[in-house]
Amino acid sequence: MTHADDPGAEKVALVLPGGGARAAYQVGVLRALAELLPAKAPNPFPVVTGTSAGAINATYVAIQAHRFRVAVGNLERVWRNFQVSHVFAADTISMLKGSLHWLLALLSGGWLLPPPKSLFDNSPLRELLLDNFDFDEIERSIGAGHIEALSISAAGYTSARSVAFYQAKPDFLPWMRVRRSGLPCKITIDHLMASVAVPFLFPPVLMGDEYYGDGSMRQATPFSSAIHLGATRLLVVPTRDGTRLGPALPPRAPSFGQIFGFMLDALFTDGLYSDYERLAQLNHIVDQTGAIQVDGAKLHRVDLLVINPSRDISQIARSHVQSLPRTLRVLLRTMGAMNASGGELMSYLMFQAGYTRELIALGYRDGMDNAQRILAFLRGEQLESTGMTGVMKKLS
Repeated sequence: MTHADDPGAEKVALVLPGGGARAAYQVGVLRALAELLPAKAPNPFPVVTGTSAGAINATYVAIQAHRFRVAVGNLERVWRNFQVSHVFAADTISMLKGSLHWLLALLSGGWLLPPPKSLFDNSPLRELLLDNFDFDEIERSIGAGHIEALSISAAGYTSARSVAFYQAKPDFLPWMRVRRSGLPCKITIDHLMASVAVPFLFPPVLMGDEYYGDGSMRQATPFSSAIHLGATRLLVVPTRDGTRLGPALPPRAPSFGQIFGFMLDALFTDGLYSDYERLAQLNHIVDQTGAIQVDGAKLHRVDLLVINPSRDISQIARSHVQSLPRTLRVLLRTMGAMNASGGELMSYLMFQAGYTRELIALGYRDGMDNAQRILAFLRGEQLESTGMTGVMKKLS
């Protein structure tokens, strides 16, 4: 049954936050779900949203929405065979050229050469996506009723606004809120490259008259685009379990690599937990008072199921550090990211097959461990635990 056949059913959205190479975990959870559904089942999510690396996974689900298992299988094949060179140039010549560019720009105060736009050149990722993604298929998926909307988030550097670029049926209206908006468009490679443009690491992308960067920036409400697009239930697959703390180490001044990893961790996860708290408070109000009106909008309950990693992914990254290209290991060691406290940064940059395969396997196990809860959630049943309750208690 396509989603268009049952307009009265609750809409379940798939929400895939960012996380760099950690997004391989999401593919493992999707693989488990694909095996739980019938072999030729279409995509079970009328609404699919993604941010940063999660946007790549979300877009491919939308492209191949008519055959969910095939979509996940093709996506898994790409992630299982990842190399750093598929994402950004990390060979010796490219790294030396980049270092010389930075050096000349610094020594000359920008007179001889302007400062580089980013630390890495991620044009290999653009080529990989263009080879594997047929963006015209998104519209066909929408027209056939296999999906109602795809939303990709990016952050505008001029407007300082989080923008949800969405491709959807024509009855979805754009929205404008404080520091965030939703704009209808045809999703292209530029939207994906903008969404994954992690500040400092990858260059921003010019779309129209504004440059855009990673979608996790300014994204204080990562669930909002799915809700604006009509979702009443959200299946969320983050790339970090907020209850897991780093190893207990003697106090020492954090290295640049540790600080950068800390920043990326905050960028990709803090908004998720804050938005969950707001959603939990809203649901409590609706449960106590029934449907209420706010500024002409009807508030309704939005159910949530979160599948969290059952292991510390940064610890997994440390066991694969020797698989990284030598030039990248040298850079990470210089930044102080190769010591016991530097696993966060490595875990986001480690686009290496051994690491991504282990994350896929972890996601698959976690998905299968939660099989009954996931299927019940897709059927519209109420669950006792969202998967975030224990996380929020420990964080508080």
